[in-house]
Parts: sequence; C-alpha cells; structure tokens
Amino acid sequence: MLNFKEKVVELISNQVESLDKGEIASLIEIPPSYDMGDYAFPAFRLSKIFRKAPNLIAEELVEKFGENECFEKIENAGPYVNFFINKSKLVEVVMEEIKNQGGSYGSSNIGDGKTVIVEYSSPNIAKPFHIGHIRTTVIGNALYKIYKFLGFNTIAINHLGDYGTQFGMLISAYKKWGDKEVIEKDPINELLKLYVRFNSEAEENEELRDESRYWFKELEDGNEEALKLWEWIREISLKEFNKVYDMLNIKFDSYAGESFYSDKMPRVIEELKEKNLMKESEGAYLVDLEDYDMPPALIMKSDGSTLYTTRDIAAAIYRKETYDFYKNIYVVASQQNLHFKQWIKVVELMGYQWAKDCIHIPFGMVSLEDGTLSTRKGRVVFLEDVLNKAIESTLNIIEERNPNLQNKEEVAKQVGIGAVIFQELFNQRIKDYVFSWERTLSFEGETGPYVQYTHARANSLLEKGSFSIEDRVDYNLIKSEDEINIARLLYDFPQVVLNAMEKNEPYFITRQIVEIAKAFNKFYNSSQIIVDDIEVKKARLMLTYGTKEVIRIGLGLLGIEAPNKM
Repeated sequence: MLNFKEKVVELISNQVESLDKGEIASLIEIPPSYDMGDYAFPAFRLSKIFRKAPNLIAEELVEKFGENECFEKIENAGPYVNFFINKSKLVEVVMEEIKNQGGSYGSSNIGDGKTVIVEYSSPNIAKPFHIGHIRTTVIGNALYKIYKFLGFNTIAINHLGDYGTQFGMLISAYKKWGDKEVIEKDPINELLKLYVRFNSEAEENEELRDESRYWFKELEDGNEEALKLWEWIREISLKEFNKVYDMLNIKFDSYAGESFYSDKMPRVIEELKEKNLMKESEGAYLVDLEDYDMPPALIMKSDGSTLYTTRDIAAAIYRKETYDFYKNIYVVASQQNLHFKQWIKVVELMGYQWAKDCIHIPFGMVSLEDGTLSTRKGRVVFLEDVLNKAIESTLNIIEERNPNLQNKEEVAKQVGIGAVIFQELFNQRIKDYVFSWERTLSFEGETGPYVQYTHARANSLLEKGSFSIEDRVDYNLIKSEDEINIARLLYDFPQVVLNAMEKNEPYFITRQIVEIAKAFNKFYNSSQIIVDDIEVKKARLMLTYGTKEVIRIGLGLLGIEAPNKM
C-alpha cells in the first residue's frame, strides 16, 4: 500500500542531503488536527545546517517541492512544513487495498521465518478458573493472533500450574477427607473445598504443612500413589478448563506445564554448579543477585525440592532448543515482575545470549468490588459463570429488542462473550481494575456490543444495497469530511496492528476499531448511503464494505466474533 509518510520523507530527502531518511522519518510529526495537515516536518534541526531561521527554511522547502500527486497542498506555517494528503488518492489507495486483500488487510510477512512463543492463561490445576485468569487468557490470545497475523510462526503454550506444594496439600487433603465420586461430579468446586479446608486447618496445625511438604516430595520422587492421584486431578481439572476455552474459542499448541520440566531440572542445577553460580545457604541453593539489586534467586530448597525459578529456567532452555524462538513471551501478572527479572538474569549469567528474547508482558490485577480474590479463602468468581451470565444478559436484551432474530442463542454467545473480552482489552494492560458486572455487561458507549452492532449495521446496508465487490467505483465521489475521516482510520489500521505487536498492547486495536465504528455511525447519521445516484451509492457502499471488513479483522485479532445480524 502506498505509504504517504514515506513520500514525505522522500520529498525532504531530495532537498536535504545532510539528513538520512531514518533521521527525517523520526522528525516527522502528526499535527493535532487535520486543519494543520496530515504530516508536519519541523525545520528547527536544519537551522544549524543552513544557518537560517527555521521559518525561512520551511518557506524555501515548500517552494522547492512544487506540486505532487500524493498531496493536495504543501504549505509552511512558521517553522513547520505541513503536508495535506490528496484525499481522493487516499480513499482510492485504502479501498483498493482492502478490496484486494480482504481478510488479510493489515497483515504482513515481517515475521517470516521467525518463531514467537506466547505463554498465557496457565491456570493452576485443581483450582478455580476464575475472573482473575481472564486477563492473561485474553491478552495472551490477542497477542498470539496479532503475531500470527504479521507472519510469525506463533506457538501458544498453556504452562499449566500442575506441580508444586499445593499438590502436596491436595493429596494430603484428599487422603483425609476426599470422596472420588463426589469430586468427579463437580471437580473444581469439590477440590476447592478440600484446598480451603486444608489451609484453614493448617493455620491451627503446623503438622499439616509438614505433611503436605512430605507428599509433594513423594510426588517429585515418583511415589506411585501420589502420581496416580496427581494424574487424576490434572485430567479432571483440564476437562473443566476446556469448557471455558471452548466458550472463548481458544486453542493451545502445547499444554506442557510445570510437571513437564521435572526431569529437565537436574541439568539446570548441574549447569549452575559447574558455572559456579550457585551458593549453599542453610542447606538450600541459590544464585546471588546482589550485584543486580535483586534478592537471591532460590533454586532448590533444603529438602531437595525445586521452585518456580528452577522450572522456568528449565522451560526456557527447552523452548530455545526445541523451537529456536525469536521471542519467548510470558503474559503473567505484574505481581511476578521480580520473579521474571531474577530468572531471566540467571539465564543471562549462565551465558545464554538469548535471555534478552525472554520477555515478560505484565498486566494489572483484578479485584472484586468488595475486596481481593483469594483462592485459599474461597473468595472467587468463576470465569465460566461470568461468561454464562454475559450470554444470558445478552439473550434477554435480544428478546426485548429483536425477538425474531435468527440464531439468537448463537448471537447472544458471540455478543456476550465479546463484551467481556472487549472490556478486558479496552485499556492498557498494566492498569489494575475492579471487576464490575454492570460495567462489563453494559451495551452503551465504547463497548464490544457497540462495535459488533456497527459491523452488523454495515452488513445490513451491503445486503440492502446489493453491493458487489466487483463494482467499479469512482473514488472522487467520496469527499465529505465524515467519509474522509473513515478512510483515514482505515488507512491507519495496518500501522496500528504493527504498534500493537511492537508494544505488546492489544488495546491499540481495540481503540482503533472503536474510533472506526464511531466515525462510520457519524457518517451513517449524516449521509444517506443507499441513494438514487447509482455511482454515489456504489462509492458509499464500498466505504461501508471497507469499514465492515476492518472491524471484522480487528475484532478477530482480539478473539471476538463479528455477527452479521444483531
């Protein structure tokens, strides 16, 4: 697609030999309003080179540029050179690109030959899949889709929390109070009851803690009874988790969790010893990180059991050797910032240059309106319940507003679940927030249902106007400010997708499709689209088609479906 910014760089480069194209590109600004142009080049940097006032340099540059088919006008405003894109050229360029690329608009092959691993969701086995897990799950899924869209060989890994001391607790609790038949009828709730009871009683009885540590050590050492219980708990838990993944339409390439690396940790421990990185402290082993302003990284406890750090190092080495990743991304809450800094630093000290390619993508925490989530105390909101309630609320709205809608149960699922995902991805991921049913299920304002409804409205117009992608369109007929604003936003979409990838921030896409929806609805309310003038109708329907396609693509990258009717 024609890159207007590159045309600006080219024009300036032809007149200013002292700056290379990269330097020129970095100086170009986007004016605060289109009245001041689409691009602006400040001449301050050139005043030392040409020994003239910046405003005089800007004036001379404008004279030298002359006319150019890509720009309606180029003018100076004080020390700035302002470039106004040729609007009919803009519309033609973006609409032909969408027409030719269809569902691939905004994609690229920049990731060709590069493997990106995205680790996300990663719930703990035998614990509830609650509202606190939604952020890692939907942020990670969006990043997976964005990288894939940009040509990367992308691998989705669900690093299940299927190991660790909580399994010692569960095995101990099950042996004391468990009933297999009762648990299999409602696995997560019943396992949660055992977990909560064990923690409650352990507060009064320290011997229970010792017992749980014993059973975890037995599990690590391959005790047959412990292994059998652990495998059963893992299997019934994963079955429950998959109900939620199916609702979210999320699939993983690997479910290799913490347990997968249990036989790969001795190698890590030996290597740390050989490289003199590990120190003994009261029977435990650690890596001293004082020189890097961090507390020591604990590698092995005094009883010989391993920790998250050991497993994460083993997992990173395995992934590099197996996938030869370009990026190894971890979508994990900001509470784990120190943990990731520590183990990535240890990998670097081990001499692995690819440590820099292990990237922690933190996000803010979710709390309830009456306090924080706590699995140990049983204070959780199940994610499956949230999604089901969203679907139910959406279906009630459809019954009120459009009771004759075909496939309304399917549409309710698309819109209800889409509302929850959109709410999660609307703000910067690092922000903490309080989960609110009212806000999540709102269908007013800048929400998922609003964007989905805009897509359905555009689709309805295309059907009503008998739109054909093969129609020849006179793009000069798209000229009102409302129409041009849509074209500008559609034109920016590919760059927005790139920005989302580079900053690992899906919310760039969320905000862009909201702006596209708002611009289209403004156009819809100010202009009749299906008019008697056939040529004008074809032009406006083509703009409608472009809007519909880009909204659909954007929603898809976020993991949200786009219903054709609502």
